[in-house]
Amino acid sequence: MDILLIVIAAFCAGVLNTIAGGGTFLTFPALVFIGLPPVMANATSAVAVFPGYLGGALGFRAELARFDKTRMLKLLAVTFAGGLIGSLLLLVSSNKAFSLVVPFLLLAATLAFLFGDQIRGWAARNSRAVTPFGSVGLLLVSIYGGYFNGGLGIVLLALFALWGMVDLHEMNGLKNGLSFALSAISVAVFAAGGLVQWHYAVAMMLASTVGGYAGAPIARKLPRSVVRALIALVGFTMSAVFFWRLLA
Repeated sequence: MDILLIVIAAFCAGVLNTIAGGGTFLTFPALVFIGLPPVMANATSAVAVFPGYLGGALGFRAELARFDKTRMLKLLAVTFAGGLIGSLLLLVSSNKAFSLVVPFLLLAATLAFLFGDQIRGWAARNSRAVTPFGSVGLLLVSIYGGYFNGGLGIVLLALFALWGMVDLHEMNGLKNGLSFALSAISVAVFAAGGLVQWHYAVAMMLASTVGGYAGAPIARKLPRSVVRALIALVGFTMSAVFFWRLLA
Protein backbone atom coordinates (compact mmCIF):
# COMPACT_ATOMS: atom_id res chain seq x y z
CA MET A 1 0.00 0.00 0.00
CA ASP A 2 2.90 2.36 0.72
CA ILE A 3 4.36 1.80 -2.76
CA LEU A 4 0.93 2.26 -4.36
CA LEU A 5 0.37 5.53 -2.51
CA ILE A 6 3.71 7.10 -3.43
CA VAL A 7 3.48 5.87 -7.04
CA ILE A 8 0.07 7.55 -7.40
CA ALA A 9 1.45 10.71 -5.77
CA ALA A 10 4.47 10.70 -8.10
CA PHE A 11 2.32 10.14 -11.19
CA CYS A 12 0.07 13.06 -10.24
CA ALA A 13 3.15 15.14 -9.44
CA GLY A 14 4.50 14.46 -12.92
CA VAL A 15 1.18 15.58 -14.42
CA LEU A 16 1.14 18.76 -12.30
CA ASN A 17 4.75 19.62 -13.09
CA THR A 18 4.04 19.34 -16.82
CA ILE A 19 0.93 21.49 -16.55
CA ALA A 20 2.00 24.20 -14.13
CA GLY A 21 4.34 22.93 -11.39
CA GLY A 22 3.60 22.04 -7.79
CA GLY A 23 4.49 18.35 -7.83
CA THR A 24 6.46 18.64 -4.59
CA PHE A 25 3.17 19.36 -2.79
CA LEU A 26 2.27 15.71 -3.45
CA THR A 27 5.52 13.75 -3.35
CA PHE A 28 6.92 15.15 -0.10
CA PRO A 29 3.75 14.78 2.04
CA ALA A 30 3.13 11.29 0.62
CA LEU A 31 6.57 10.14 1.77
CA VAL A 32 6.07 11.66 5.21
CA PHE A 33 2.64 10.00 5.42
CA ILE A 34 4.08 6.52 4.87
CA GLY A 35 6.54 7.08 7.71
CA LEU A 36 9.75 8.55 6.30
CA PRO A 37 11.45 11.16 8.53
CA PRO A 38 10.95 14.68 7.07
CA VAL A 39 14.59 15.17 6.01
CA MET A 40 14.73 11.79 4.24
CA ALA A 41 11.31 12.40 2.69
CA ASN A 42 12.49 15.73 1.28
CA ALA A 43 15.66 14.19 -0.17
CA THR A 44 13.78 11.24 -1.69
CA SER A 45 11.17 13.59 -3.13
CA ALA A 46 13.91 15.64 -4.80
CA VAL A 47 15.27 12.49 -6.45
CA ALA A 48 11.77 11.45 -7.54
CA VAL A 49 11.12 14.61 -9.58
CA PHE A 50 14.70 14.88 -10.90
CA PRO A 51 14.10 13.28 -14.35
CA GLY A 52 11.44 15.85 -15.19
CA TYR A 53 13.97 18.67 -15.14
CA LEU A 54 16.15 16.87 -17.68
CA GLY A 55 13.17 16.40 -19.99
CA GLY A 56 12.27 20.06 -19.63
CA ALA A 57 15.83 21.19 -20.34
CA LEU A 58 16.02 19.01 -23.47
CA GLY A 59 12.68 20.38 -24.61
CA PHE A 60 14.06 23.92 -24.45
CA ARG A 61 17.53 23.12 -25.82
CA ALA A 62 17.08 25.54 -28.75
CA GLU A 63 16.35 28.40 -26.34
CA LEU A 64 19.26 27.43 -24.11
CA ALA A 65 21.60 27.47 -27.11
CA ARG A 66 20.90 31.20 -27.56
CA PHE A 67 22.58 32.13 -24.29
CA ASP A 68 26.17 33.31 -24.29
CA LYS A 69 28.30 30.34 -23.22
CA THR A 70 30.44 32.37 -20.82
CA ARG A 71 27.38 33.77 -19.08
CA MET A 72 25.77 30.35 -18.99
CA LEU A 73 28.83 28.82 -17.34
CA LYS A 74 28.79 31.59 -14.73
CA LEU A 75 25.10 30.98 -13.99
CA LEU A 76 25.71 27.22 -13.74
CA ALA A 77 28.64 27.77 -11.36
CA VAL A 78 26.51 29.98 -9.08
CA THR A 79 23.64 27.47 -9.23
CA PHE A 80 25.93 24.55 -8.36
CA ALA A 81 27.37 26.50 -5.43
CA GLY A 82 23.94 27.45 -4.08
CA GLY A 83 22.54 23.97 -4.60
CA LEU A 84 25.54 22.46 -2.81
CA ILE A 85 25.13 24.82 0.16
CA GLY A 86 21.39 24.15 0.42
CA SER A 87 21.83 20.39 0.13
CA LEU A 88 24.53 20.34 2.80
CA LEU A 89 22.28 22.40 5.06
CA LEU A 90 19.60 19.73 4.69
CA LEU A 91 22.20 17.05 5.30
CA VAL A 92 23.08 18.52 8.71
CA SER A 93 19.51 19.49 9.63
CA SER A 94 17.80 17.42 12.28
CA ASN A 95 14.31 16.16 11.57
CA LYS A 96 13.05 18.36 14.40
CA ALA A 97 14.62 21.51 12.94
CA PHE A 98 13.42 20.71 9.43
CA SER A 99 9.90 19.99 10.71
CA LEU A 100 9.82 23.48 12.21
CA VAL A 101 10.40 25.20 8.86
CA VAL A 102 8.51 22.82 6.52
CA PRO A 103 5.02 24.31 7.08
CA PHE A 104 6.36 27.79 6.33
CA LEU A 105 8.21 26.56 3.24
CA LEU A 106 5.10 24.81 1.94
CA LEU A 107 2.96 27.88 2.56
CA ALA A 108 5.51 30.18 0.92
CA ALA A 109 5.75 27.86 -2.10
CA THR A 110 1.94 27.73 -2.40
CA LEU A 111 1.66 31.52 -2.27
CA ALA A 112 4.50 31.86 -4.78
CA PHE A 113 2.64 29.55 -7.14
CA LEU A 114 -0.74 31.19 -6.62
CA PHE A 115 0.58 34.72 -7.13
CA GLY A 116 3.28 33.73 -9.62
CA ASP A 117 1.91 35.94 -12.42
CA GLN A 118 1.71 38.97 -10.13
CA ILE A 119 5.22 38.31 -8.82
CA ARG A 120 6.65 38.05 -12.33
CA GLY A 121 4.70 41.16 -13.38
CA TRP A 122 6.08 43.15 -10.47
CA ALA A 123 9.57 41.88 -11.22
CA ALA A 124 9.25 42.85 -14.88
CA ARG A 125 8.09 46.38 -13.97
CA ASN A 126 11.01 46.80 -11.62
CA SER A 127 13.59 45.08 -13.76
CA ARG A 128 17.02 46.32 -14.65
CA ALA A 129 18.80 44.99 -17.70
CA VAL A 130 22.05 44.90 -15.72
CA THR A 131 21.97 44.35 -11.97
CA PRO A 132 24.89 43.88 -9.59
CA PHE A 133 22.74 41.53 -7.52
CA GLY A 134 22.17 38.95 -10.24
CA SER A 135 24.62 36.39 -8.89
CA VAL A 136 23.64 37.06 -5.28
CA GLY A 137 19.95 36.57 -6.07
CA LEU A 138 20.61 33.35 -7.98
CA LEU A 139 22.82 32.06 -5.18
CA LEU A 140 20.10 32.66 -2.57
CA VAL A 141 17.40 31.05 -4.74
CA SER A 142 19.69 28.07 -5.41
CA ILE A 143 20.34 27.61 -1.68
CA TYR A 144 16.57 27.51 -1.17
CA GLY A 145 16.19 25.03 -4.03
CA GLY A 146 18.91 22.78 -2.64
CA TYR A 147 17.27 22.80 0.78
CA PHE A 148 13.63 22.57 -0.31
CA ASN A 149 12.56 22.30 -3.94
CA GLY A 150 8.95 23.49 -3.70
CA GLY A 151 8.08 26.58 -5.75
CA LEU A 152 11.60 26.85 -7.18
CA GLY A 153 10.43 27.42 -10.75
CA ILE A 154 8.22 30.38 -9.86
CA VAL A 155 10.98 32.04 -7.85
CA LEU A 156 13.48 31.53 -10.69
CA LEU A 157 11.11 33.06 -13.26
CA ALA A 158 10.60 36.11 -11.02
CA LEU A 159 14.36 36.44 -10.63
CA PHE A 160 14.87 36.32 -14.40
CA ALA A 161 12.26 39.06 -14.83
CA LEU A 162 14.23 41.19 -12.39
CA TRP A 163 17.26 40.65 -14.59
CA GLY A 164 15.33 42.18 -17.48
CA MET A 165 14.49 38.99 -19.39
CA VAL A 166 11.20 39.18 -21.34
CA ASP A 167 11.11 36.10 -23.61
CA LEU A 168 9.07 33.53 -21.63
CA HIS A 169 10.39 30.61 -23.70
CA GLU A 170 13.99 31.59 -22.96
CA MET A 171 13.09 32.09 -19.30
CA ASN A 172 11.47 28.64 -19.14
CA GLY A 173 14.47 27.09 -20.88
CA LEU A 174 16.88 28.70 -18.43
CA LYS A 175 14.63 27.72 -15.52
CA ASN A 176 14.65 24.06 -16.53
CA GLY A 177 18.36 24.03 -17.29
CA LEU A 178 19.36 25.57 -13.96
CA SER A 179 16.81 23.45 -12.07
CA PHE A 180 18.36 20.32 -13.60
CA ALA A 181 21.87 21.45 -12.62
CA LEU A 182 20.73 22.28 -9.10
CA SER A 183 18.90 18.98 -8.72
CA ALA A 184 21.91 17.03 -10.02
CA ILE A 185 24.18 18.33 -7.25
CA SER A 186 21.40 17.91 -4.67
CA VAL A 187 20.77 14.30 -5.67
CA ALA A 188 24.51 13.57 -5.50
CA VAL A 189 24.78 15.07 -2.00
CA PHE A 190 21.65 13.31 -0.74
CA ALA A 191 22.80 9.98 -2.17
CA ALA A 192 26.28 10.34 -0.65
CA GLY A 193 24.72 11.30 2.68
CA GLY A 194 22.48 8.21 2.71
CA LEU A 195 19.27 10.27 2.77
CA VAL A 196 17.58 8.61 -0.21
CA GLN A 197 15.26 5.64 0.12
CA TRP A 198 16.09 4.24 -3.31
CA HIS A 199 13.33 1.62 -3.62
CA TYR A 200 10.81 4.43 -3.14
CA ALA A 201 12.76 6.93 -5.24
CA VAL A 202 13.11 4.67 -8.29
CA ALA A 203 9.42 3.76 -8.29
CA MET A 204 8.50 7.44 -8.01
CA MET A 205 10.94 8.48 -10.75
CA LEU A 206 9.28 6.07 -13.17
CA ALA A 207 5.79 7.15 -12.14
CA SER A 208 6.58 10.88 -12.36
CA THR A 209 8.09 10.39 -15.83
CA VAL A 210 4.94 8.65 -17.05
CA GLY A 211 2.83 11.32 -15.39
CA GLY A 212 4.85 14.05 -17.06
CA TYR A 213 4.19 12.49 -20.45
CA ALA A 214 0.49 12.07 -19.66
CA GLY A 215 0.28 15.67 -18.47
CA ALA A 216 0.74 17.13 -21.95
CA PRO A 217 -2.71 16.18 -23.37
CA ILE A 218 -4.32 16.98 -20.01
CA ALA A 219 -2.74 20.43 -20.08
CA ARG A 220 -4.35 21.11 -23.44
CA LYS A 221 -7.85 20.27 -22.14
CA LEU A 222 -8.00 21.62 -18.59
CA PRO A 223 -8.65 25.34 -18.09
CA ARG A 224 -5.73 27.02 -16.38
CA SER A 225 -8.00 28.36 -13.63
CA VAL A 226 -9.00 24.81 -12.69
CA VAL A 227 -5.36 23.69 -12.51
CA ARG A 228 -4.38 26.69 -10.40
CA ALA A 229 -7.28 26.13 -8.02
CA LEU A 230 -6.41 22.43 -7.68
CA ILE A 231 -2.74 23.08 -6.92
CA ALA A 232 -3.63 25.90 -4.49
CA LEU A 233 -6.04 23.56 -2.69
CA VAL A 234 -3.38 20.86 -2.39
CA GLY A 235 -0.72 23.36 -1.29
CA PHE A 236 -2.84 25.03 1.39
CA THR A 237 -4.12 21.67 2.63
CA MET A 238 -0.60 20.27 2.96
CA SER A 239 0.55 23.47 4.69
CA ALA A 240 -2.31 23.18 7.18
CA VAL A 241 -1.54 19.50 7.83
CA PHE A 242 2.11 20.22 8.58
CA PHE A 243 1.23 23.22 10.79
CA TRP A 244 -1.12 20.89 12.68
CA ARG A 245 1.65 18.29 13.03
CA LEU A 246 3.97 21.01 14.31
CA LEU A 247 1.53 22.28 16.94
CA ALA A 248 0.03 18.95 17.96
